[in-house]
Amino acid sequence: MKAIAKAQGGSVINRDNAKPDATVTVCCTARLHLGFFDLEGGAGRRFGSIGLLLDQPATRLTARRANETCVSGAEQDRVARYLASMRAHLGLSGHYAVDIGQAMPSHAGLGSGTQLALGVSAALRRLEGLPDDPRGDAQRLERGARSGIGIGLFSQGGLVVDGGRGKRAEPPPLLARMAVPEAWRVLLVLDRDRAGLSGRQERSAFDALAPMDPAVSGAICRLVLMQALPALAEQDLAGFGSAITAIQNHAGDYFAPSQGGRFTSPLVGDAMRVLAEAGATGIGQSSWGPTGFAFAANDSEANRLALNLQQRGMTKRLDLLVCRVLNQGAVVSMA
Repeated sequence: MKAIAKAQGGSVINRDNAKPDATVTVCCTARLHLGFFDLEGGAGRRFGSIGLLLDQPATRLTARRANETCVSGAEQDRVARYLASMRAHLGLSGHYAVDIGQAMPSHAGLGSGTQLALGVSAALRRLEGLPDDPRGDAQRLERGARSGIGIGLFSQGGLVVDGGRGKRAEPPPLLARMAVPEAWRVLLVLDRDRAGLSGRQERSAFDALAPMDPAVSGAICRLVLMQALPALAEQDLAGFGSAITAIQNHAGDYFAPSQGGRFTSPLVGDAMRVLAEAGATGIGQSSWGPTGFAFAANDSEANRLALNLQQRGMTKRLDLLVCRVLNQGAVVSMA
């Protein structure tokens, strides 16, 4: 007889091939938020964003069935909330042990909250033989309120564009997904002593900002559609990087009243200026930061730029990573 059950909402759980002692491992990685399009919303939609997935920093978690529910490792309180919400939504009465063996920095502008939430939901669904629903689960776990790129990147990787929030109370729709050349590299510069805005502070900051000038929104949209995306399609890093830098300059000026300048961290801002002078392109800050980023054409160029920062002593107070862009989403495996 088939061992099946109905989860809340009518989903079918099929345990025919499930192993009682199975362990699911999820590895999800940081995303770069390359900029919002429209913070004024005069066209009927607000926000809209572009971003891409990196190979590091990473969050790695494991989940298995257990006699009682327990959470261990980093981010325990947040993971416990996500787990409780998903158990309630799916109508699951069983218990689970979830361990966060590795966690990317939180409040650094790298999308750690969304990746963690979707990692927990993906692990639970895989254990119970349920189909993935990252978009629905993001809404259930209160992620994707402004940007949909973290959801799209968790599923697909590469570079994605979302269409902003409309009248519907759901995450923004994904409009485009493109692969990024394998040779391109991203230098991440992290200020370990600062954190970007989040939660109530982030909401207050958005509420306090003046409406974005429609001319600025129009310029950003044109840079995305008529420069960044075509340059990426042609694997033209100079054109792509020039567009990203311009978008970031617009965004940095707009958010400056809330973050003290174009960059949340003055140290990261100094490092970005050094990288720009040394020939890096696509200079900016991911979300509220404090993480800054710059693009390089390949490994050797990225290492040259990194050495430039090291020789100036800037890495004594800042963390520096040379990252690849991932053209695939989170890895979910069961053993």
